[in-house]
Amino acid sequence: MGRLDGKVAIVTGAGRGIGRGIAEKLAAEGAKVAAADVNEQTARETAQALGGEAIGLRADVTSRESVAAMVSAVVERFGRIDALVNNAGWDKVGPFLQSNETDWEKVIAINLYGTLNCCKAVLPVMVNQGYGKVVNISSDAGRVGSSGEAVYSAAKGGIIAFTKTLAREMARYRINVNCVCPGPADTPLFAELGEDNPKLREALEKAIPFRRLARPQDIANAVAFLVSDEAEYITGQTLSVSGGLTMV
Repeated sequence: MGRLDGKVAIVTGAGRGIGRGIAEKLAAEGAKVAAADVNEQTARETAQALGGEAIGLRADVTSRESVAAMVSAVVERFGRIDALVNNAGWDKVGPFLQSNETDWEKVIAINLYGTLNCCKAVLPVMVNQGYGKVVNISSDAGRVGSSGEAVYSAAKGGIIAFTKTLAREMARYRINVNCVCPGPADTPLFAELGEDNPKLREALEKAIPFRRLARPQDIANAVAFLVSDEAEYITGQTLSVSGGLTMV
């Protein structure tokens, strides 16, 4: 018996990396997973790999219409939504003074507005049920800052603050809202950001007490706990999963 037997969970950004790792863990714990991604092909590939009743859906989290369609499809298929994991994210690394407003808008739209859009669409379903678990994936960049990621840090810090307020508002409906902050993780996005060079990787690994980057399953294990009934008395919390890189 898994901790999430019979539960229905949406994971955004589930086509690869941390999102896929979360989807795999929740499915392994017995959840019926809706793997959502802006790339419909990778979303479907994740769902196919999960097997069971998993479904893959396209969702552009920056579009309220796209999110609404995704949520409607999940409710139509499963009749309820027990867990929402807002994992979809994007970043572009570089000094703030060399950044441009187009990239600011994209970073904020995907990371911050994406979380707002998904919560606005899913929470009414949870309120009607009188039950739900929301986990927002932020970043330690939002807690302590990160050079070259000023706007990303701002967006992720916004997610942390949003999580706390939403937790207060949703408690009366038996809905838990928490936040997980990964540290540097060994993912495709990490490589795309140009950070996957041997010198930087070595420097990061030396700075992390456990001497390695996070793996998707490290974050997934924390998320699985927070969306389970074992965490029913935990809400409004921010949990860093960073191997001790940050201790806040």
